[in-house]
Amino acid sequence: MTRRPPGANKSPDSQEISRRSMMAATAAIPLSVQLSADAAAQNEAVTTLVERARQKNAAFMRGDMDRWSRLVGIAPDFTLMQPFGGPASRGFDASPERLAALSRYFREGKTELEVLQTYASDALVVLVMVERQRAEVGGLPAQDWSLRVTEVYRRDGTDWHLVHRHADPLVRSITLKQAAILARGWPEEE
Repeated sequence: MTRRPPGANKSPDSQEISRRSMMAATAAIPLSVQLSADAAAQNEAVTTLVERARQKNAAFMRGDMDRWSRLVGIAPDFTLMQPFGGPASRGFDASPERLAALSRYFREGKTELEVLQTYASDALVVLVMVERQRAEVGGLPAQDWSLRVTEVYRRDGTDWHLVHRHADPLVRSITLKQAAILARGWPEEE
């Protein structure tokens, strides 16, 4: 029996495909190692940002704005969709006067963070959460102020900055009629 070299029965085109497949497989090995390293870095970023979110939300609802401002880096192009509605605000006033006003507005808060979903890349992390909290807000007696929240963080060098926050109080389902009233922005006249 005569031994033929590997691929001798194949057409030149199939030999080329085989060489291409081998080259692609060889090139993919370092890429998969890199992807594993990227995934580990992304998981570490998510873990760090979730823990920071827990701490900053607890500080915010207690009115501890000094601690809150140390825990969160806010990007210059930050957008906020507040739980009270209205247009999105841009930027953040971190002046001592503004932080003092926030300290007076939020008091005696207790919080828990429920993380529903996270998304991460090397440049962005998205946290989808429910902030379960009870606090005195704006002089009202303590009550449930739980919020559905989405936060988007962007890498800035070795740190992460908050670039977007959307929060709403619709943790519990509401009826279509209640949603219609909210959408109109005022209660129906009777």
